[in-house]
Amino acid sequence: MSDRSRTGRRGGGHAGTTGRVVGAVVAVAGAVGLALLALPAGAGAAPELPPVTPEELVSSVLKARPGPFDGTVTLDNQLGLPALPNMPDAASGTRTVRVWSDGEGRGRVQVPSDSGERTLVSDGSTLWSWDSADRTVVRSTEHAERHTSGPDASTDPTAAATMALAALRPSSTIDVDGTAEVAGRPAYELVLAPLPSERTLLREVRIAVDSATRVPLRLTVLANGSSDPALQLGFTDVSFGAQDGSLFTFTPPPGATVKDREPRAEHEKANGARPTVVGDGWDSVVVAKAPARESSGTEQRRAGAPDLSTLGTPVSGPWGNGRLITTTVGGAIITDDGRVAAGAVPEQVLSSALSA
Repeated sequence: MSDRSRTGRRGGGHAGTTGRVVGAVVAVAGAVGLALLALPAGAGAAPELPPVTPEELVSSVLKARPGPFDGTVTLDNQLGLPALPNMPDAASGTRTVRVWSDGEGRGRVQVPSDSGERTLVSDGSTLWSWDSADRTVVRSTEHAERHTSGPDASTDPTAAATMALAALRPSSTIDVDGTAEVAGRPAYELVLAPLPSERTLLREVRIAVDSATRVPLRLTVLANGSSDPALQLGFTDVSFGAQDGSLFTFTPPPGATVKDREPRAEHEKANGARPTVVGDGWDSVVVAKAPARESSGTEQRRAGAPDLSTLGTPVSGPWGNGRLITTTVGGAIITDDGRVAAGAVPEQVLSSALSA
């Protein structure tokens, strides 16, 4: 089953929106460690399914609504980044998380670690983040808006794949490349490859689409020059249906320290404006402010910010001096004047974005 379609770029505001998705979900993830991760493809005979055209499959995915579900997500990161302070998941490796969604704006994610477990609960109006290691709860009403469909793209293959599809579709060649079995469910393999005009280090993005619900079950990112996935995110098991409502409520445990997350406006005032996106599609570059440095030269991190000063190699350009960090899917330039440009693109594209 191989039917191919090609679509052109879209401009204006849509390009900015799709570029931001690509940057946030793929490019920045790869460059500074907020990685999308996932599940290796399973073995077994490919299921027999009715033929479907790329246009039909893409349209059905973008219209699909998963509704309530729960599942186990196995995450695999082969970006080649070292472990960063406060960001252990940036390093290459695998982990498994458990996710639940009521399909109406409430969700739960449980992430085990060597020192305990981190739990995130969105009850529809408040996002709670509980870390059992230091018995700290972070509460945010503002950030709950980002979790209105349950677990977010860093732990939910359905959300991650749907965003990637919407972002990359205008600048991709799209194909249906057979079938697969994912989490015990028959699925179509949807493949997006960059148009020749795209300046990217990625070869293709594969999305395994559930044949019954048309919900994405697995996202796979492959880089040029390698047959092994650089990033994958997928369910090992998933069940669609009503969930226990108690999963989506949270009460801080006795003795826990409860903190309120800094409002977005205050954070941007202290750390600079929101990231901007240069370009669109596969070769978009996200430009943002780097973690703060003290004037003494000693790296000091704000809460949760990684120390990037020892990573990469020195580089320079019309924009000034900085350091280049490379991964299997792209890279980032961290400038001496406090900016970061990141994308799934070669160094010269990053440099051009800083000069734009």
